[in-house]
Amino acid sequence: MIFQPVLHPALLLVFLIPLVVLAAIGLGRSNAPSERWRWVGRIGMAVLLATILLRPGLPGGSAETLSANTDVLLVVDTTASSIAEDWGSDHQPRMDAIKKDIQAVMERYPGARFGLISFDREAEMRVPITADTTALRSALDGLTPEVTQNSRGTSIGVAAPLLKDALGLIQNSTEARGRLVFYFGDGEQTSDSTPESFADSAPLTDGGLVLGYGTEQGGKMRQTTGTVDGGEAPYIEYQGQPALSVIDQDNLRTIATQLGVKYELREPGKKLALPDPPATTTSGTASTGGHVGTAIELYPYAAGLLAALLGVEMANALAQLIRLRRGVLAAGKER
Repeated sequence: MIFQPVLHPALLLVFLIPLVVLAAIGLGRSNAPSERWRWVGRIGMAVLLATILLRPGLPGGSAETLSANTDVLLVVDTTASSIAEDWGSDHQPRMDAIKKDIQAVMERYPGARFGLISFDREAEMRVPITADTTALRSALDGLTPEVTQNSRGTSIGVAAPLLKDALGLIQNSTEARGRLVFYFGDGEQTSDSTPESFADSAPLTDGGLVLGYGTEQGGKMRQTTGTVDGGEAPYIEYQGQPALSVIDQDNLRTIATQLGVKYELREPGKKLALPDPPATTTSGTASTGGHVGTAIELYPYAAGLLAALLGVEMANALAQLIRLRRGVLAAGKER
């Protein structure tokens, strides 16, 4: 059994115990069998709610957990240029390639924990370091560029302080873990400021890659509004012509040098060569429990039972309301 709690277990107990105590008091004071069963159902609802918040699951398969003591931080460019349409002969957005490569990273390090940092005008920790790859996949599905009208220029190093803090937290944990950093972007500096340096993160990093996306010819970018309008958005324009985003490999190589990792230009059809996990963190043992972080979720079943009990509770409340209304009407008639 695997548990991936939404809240800390101590907070769950603080939340659950008063509910169970109140329901138990109600049960003890009930005389009618029907009333007793209703209070039993309420206790069951409290327990089911706690179960949902604990997110229990069963292992979904078998895999070698060769990266069980490795943490992987993903730094992803989500500026407008991340959807520039110059990936492959069919001009797909760069973000499609980035998401596919992140999936390859996840598969390369089974058992690792992952964290996701995105950046445009500001950097944001989208997914704190976790073994829950389901949460990471959900975050990737929702990874979209900033709204075009909010864009004011971006520094390619804006995520540097947040990355350093995240690596520092991992380093200060009681368990010794390897740390890999992967940077996904095009290196295009659209801010007038000097890019922040990632050099402070180098001593905290055991490896990784800087991955570059885009072409020297550049790609057009469609406007983003943050809403779903059902149509195809127009391209961003500059001086009456579609604006082009061009990769800056020199900037990407600089970031790689600062982090102490290699730089690789990503190209369609080129297999992604990922580094081995840090040697001191590989366990070399097989787990028959499945990929760490992936599981067959059981909370939907608890949610279904909770919904059923809530339905019964609502039906009882409605029945009592109808009886009360009839009683009031009958009393009015007697007067």
